[in-house]
Parts: sequence; structure tokens; C-alpha cells
Amino acid sequence: MTEMIRISKQTVFVLEALLEAPGQWRYGYDLSRETGLKSGTLYPVLMRLTDRGWLMTRWEQSEPGRPARHMYRLSAEGARAAREMVTAGQNRGFVLKPSAHEGGA
Repeated sequence: MTEMIRISKQTVFVLEALLEAPGQWRYGYDLSRETGLKSGTLYPVLMRLTDRGWLMTRWEQSEPGRPARHMYRLSAEGARAAREMVTAGQNRGFVLKPSAHEGGA
């Protein structure tokens, strides 16, 4: 089993959102909107996941006059760990999106 980090609703919500498209680069702002988490909650979660090696990060090259944006996606290890953690979180009642077997899409 992959070494887990502290299971919180917020961490499970972020991982669940990232698992929607594990290989896709995501902006923090998009993750904030999808999870409903404010930046003061979201970015510490993203930093912990990055420090653990579960997330890959990069800076988006932006147009002149626009600030660069930080992007995130799950690493291979992170995708495996995220699946375990989301399942554990769902067992504790932490659900951002209902699964298909619970009547969700």
C-alpha cells in the first residue's frame, strides 16, 4: 500500500477532482472552482501533495502582459495513491461527486 498522508475532506476533494483526468494539467483556479475550496485551503493541500511526489507541477508560459500560472497533474505514484485515498475518504463519507453506484453520473 502507498504511504498515505492525512485524510481530510479537502485533500480527498482535490484528489477526486484530479482523478477525473489524471494526465491532464490543471490550474489551481480551476481546481478551486471544481472543489469549492478557497485558495487558503487549496494551495496548502497542493503543496503537501507536491512535496509527497503525488503531483507534478509546471509553470505555464503565458502571453506577454499576463502572469504565468502554476499547473498541476498527478504523477503515476500520485494517481495510485489518490485512488486509495479517495476510496478511504469515501468510506468516511468524504464525497465531492457521487459515484455511479450511489446514483451519480
